[in-house]
Amino acid sequence: MRAMVTPEFGSPELFEERDVPKPEAGPGELLVRVVAAGTNPVDAKIRAEGRAFGLEPPVILGADVSGVVEEVGPGVDDFSAGDEVYYTPEVFGERSNGSYAEYDVVPARIVARKPPSLSHIEAAAVPLAGGTAYEAIVRRLGVGVGETVLIHGGAGGVGSFAIQLAKASGARVLATAGADNQKTLRDLGADAAVDYRDQDTSEVALEETAGEGVDAVFDTVGGDICVQSVAYTRPFGRIATILGTQGDLTGLYTKNQTLYGVFLTRERQRLQEMTRLIERGQLKPLVDETLDLTEVGKAHERLDSGHGRGKIVLQVT
Repeated sequence: MRAMVTPEFGSPELFEERDVPKPEAGPGELLVRVVAAGTNPVDAKIRAEGRAFGLEPPVILGADVSGVVEEVGPGVDDFSAGDEVYYTPEVFGERSNGSYAEYDVVPARIVARKPPSLSHIEAAAVPLAGGTAYEAIVRRLGVGVGETVLIHGGAGGVGSFAIQLAKASGARVLATAGADNQKTLRDLGADAAVDYRDQDTSEVALEETAGEGVDAVFDTVGGDICVQSVAYTRPFGRIATILGTQGDLTGLYTKNQTLYGVFLTRERQRLQEMTRLIERGQLKPLVDETLDLTEVGKAHERLDSGHGRGKIVLQVT
């Protein structure tokens, strides 16, 4: 089968198109023909320094799949050949990644049927980024009706889903992005769009809440964002981050706030819950660009830049 392989860890131009053996579905597994594959910042991190994640080259990266079941392994009775599915493979360990290829083998227990209203390109943008946002906004932060939520990096893959999920939960949403993505934030449903380069996020957050502070913050940027957020999050408020944090978090303690670290686990139920929102029109992936699988290096160059809008998806088959 055709695959874009990382022969060694390093820069984006290292990807090689190779003909590699087609995998076979074992017990409890599905063989999926990959129609489209999403790209994510974690792909770029592994491509650059995969050994830090316990991997050895060559590897086939990619942690978002939308495709069609080709073969059902022994013991699987809830899928059949021809079913359209979507999922996010594991990032680490045996049979991790794998979506930058024509076929992928995956445990059936983490796979869900593709939302009927989405194309494969759109569906491939959902599992990892959408699942991470869902885990943070719905399950960890427990955002509720009437609350005010601040989302850092609202125009990115995870942030764009987070805005929509917070709105679907009945919250008032503030979101940050650069000047060129202010309209994107508003189109996604943000009640207040903040240009983090030209505006003081703290001042906006306090002004929007009459000085009380926001109820919850979701950080998709990293660095010292969590530490900064403590000052404009109300007492007993909540903060969630998908990246490491830097700085003194003493204020978190004195204000009785809760900090959640969010690292996505793989499961079918979350995908099914998101599918219901998608089919109701409350959640839609923001696909900024579609590239051929062979152009994966170009996608990774943009991932490395740390800037962008929504998701880049690869057309595989």
